[in-house]
Amino acid sequence: MTEPTVPPSSSGRGLKIALALSLALNLGVAGMVVGAWASGHGPRSEMPRDVSFGPFSEALSDQDRRALRREFLSRAPEFRAARQEARKEFQALLTALRADPFDPAALSTALAAIETRNASRLELGRELIEARLATMDESARLAFADRLEQVLTRRRP
Repeated sequence: MTEPTVPPSSSGRGLKIALALSLALNLGVAGMVVGAWASGHGPRSEMPRDVSFGPFSEALSDQDRRALRREFLSRAPEFRAARQEARKEFQALLTALRADPFDPAALSTALAAIETRNASRLELGRELIEARLATMDESARLAFADRLEQVLTRRRP
């Protein structure tokens, strides 16, 4: 006796897209943190001066990217003021990394402080991207999905 065939669920594709979007956003924030930490010295070493949405930034149209940046900065007026606090957090991280003897607890504390500050920015970024994508018409949304897929495919190891 043969088993009845069950059509593939379309929710699987939606789940894959949602997971890819979540991963992309998390990678974007992680990239901002690592970039700020590893950028060396000079004016750009303090913090990233631009708001980045990771792979989303590359997939968004110029108009959408500018609109999201403006919205982010208007909804997070403390963004610029937080740079001084971020400098202190990264200085604590550098101190922990260079400590002799090395103290894993100090490293953990420094990374947790950076994570906490970035968590609220990550949530705001997710809300803004979600709202922007929800307002796109079908053709714009499909074009964005195609561009995002290209960006994510290029970034595979």
